[in-house]
Amino acid sequence: MGVKTIATNRRARFDFQIVESYEAGIVLLGSEVKSLRAGRADLKDSYAAVKDGEMWLFALRISPYEFAHEGGHDPERPRKLLLHRGEIARIGAKLAEKGLTLIPTSLYFKDGKAKVALGLGKGKTRIDKRETIKRRQADREMDRAMRHRSID
Repeated sequence: MGVKTIATNRRARFDFQIVESYEAGIVLLGSEVKSLRAGRADLKDSYAAVKDGEMWLFALRISPYEFAHEGGHDPERPRKLLLHRGEIARIGAKLAEKGLTLIPTSLYFKDGKAKVALGLGKGKTRIDKRETIKRRQADREMDRAMRHRSID
């Protein structure tokens, strides 16, 4: 079947330096799955955290499915993430110890199952962000110069 991307969090890599990546399943309701298949999800401002020994995803917005019975689901309810107990403990220790944040970087279907890619990130400072912008602009200028050179 393959992988079908639903949503990506483009700000995550700009605002955070991703140290490690994880893949987790999500516990969803039927109307949420239908809405995801229609591509109606927003990862902006969402984050994951360990609560009572379980991993939860907060502030992920999945728009209500318009044909759902009795209004469907709450768009921004916390959703449980499916990870092994050892992984949750390891991630929880890193989150508590180093001041890192767990950010969802993308949401996708993999072999028919909804998955979320999580990145363990360290917040970038304003200076780091400026360097990222400068590097991106320099790369673009080099690509343009190479294209013009190959045409001549």
